[in-house]
Amino acid sequence: MKTILFSLPGNQELTAQLAKKMNAEIGECKLRKFPDGESYTRILSDVKGKCVVMVCTLHEPDEKLLPLYFLSHTAKSLGAMCTCLVAPYLAYMRQDKVFHEGEGVTSSYFGKLISGFADSITTIDPHLHRISSLGEVYDIPNRVIRAADAISKYIKENIHNPVLIGPDSESEQWVSDVAKKAGVPFTVLQKVRHGDRDVEVSVPDVEKYKESTPVLVDDIISTARTMIETTEHLKNAGMKPPICVGIHAVFSGNAYQDLLDSGVEKIVTCNTIPHSSNGIDLSDIMAKEVKKLMHHI
Repeated sequence: MKTILFSLPGNQELTAQLAKKMNAEIGECKLRKFPDGESYTRILSDVKGKCVVMVCTLHEPDEKLLPLYFLSHTAKSLGAMCTCLVAPYLAYMRQDKVFHEGEGVTSSYFGKLISGFADSITTIDPHLHRISSLGEVYDIPNRVIRAADAISKYIKENIHNPVLIGPDSESEQWVSDVAKKAGVPFTVLQKVRHGDRDVEVSVPDVEKYKESTPVLVDDIISTARTMIETTEHLKNAGMKPPICVGIHAVFSGNAYQDLLDSGVEKIVTCNTIPHSSNGIDLSDIMAKEVKKLMHHI
C-alpha cells in the first residue's frame, strides 16, 4: 500500500523528514479559513487506495482539531484506504479524572473524538499519569514512542561530565531511567520541611558533583517553574549552571525566556513541537513505528 503524508500548518519540517525516511510522498492540500471563520479543506493530491498519514503535533489543539477532522473525512471520501494521525505531542492528557465537582474527564472525550476519525495514532511520551496505557483512552491502534534512549544518547555524546538532577522524589523513576541508559550518575533534590512555610532544599553529595555539569530532564516544559526553582537551588549549592533537557517544548507565555534568564547554560528539547530549542531529532524512530503500526490496520 502506498503512503502519502500531509502536513498540518507548522509541521512541514517533520513531515519532510518522515517522508524521506518512510520513502513516501508528501501530499498537497489547502487548509484555510473563510471570512466567517469556518474551515476550508481541499486535497489536491491523489489519495485513492493510499494510506494517508496526517502529521500534526497537538499543542494549542483547539484550532487544529477541525482541520484534522475535515482532512481525514475528505481523504476517506476520495478513496483513501486509511488515515493515520502522527501527533508527537498529545494534548488533553492531564484531565484524566474528576478533580472538582462538575468537571468532565476531557482526556477521555478527546480520545473518543480522535478515535472517531483517525484509524491509528502515534505519539511520543504522552502524560500517562493515572492511565496505564493509551488504549484506555483511544479506541484505535496506537504507538507510544519513548524519547529516553534518544535523550540518553544526546547527553552521552554532547555533555561533559554530566550528573542528572531530579527536582523531587516523584521524578526519580524517570531521571534514573535516563541516567542508567546514558551510563551517568543522578541525584534527586532533598526537601526538609521545618514548618508550613519553611522548606530547606539541598543537593545530596553536593561536594562530589561540584565539577559536574548538572542536567535537568523533564517530559513537558510548560511554565518551567520547576526547572527555574531547581536552577536556583543548584546555584545556592555552588554547582555549575545546568543544561535543561525536555521532550515537549510547550513553553507557555514567557516560560522559555524566564528559564534562560534564570541562569541555565542551555535548553535542549526534542522535535515534538517546533521550537528554536529543538536539538534532539526523533524522526527516525517515528518513521519506523508509524510504518510498523500501519501493518496492523
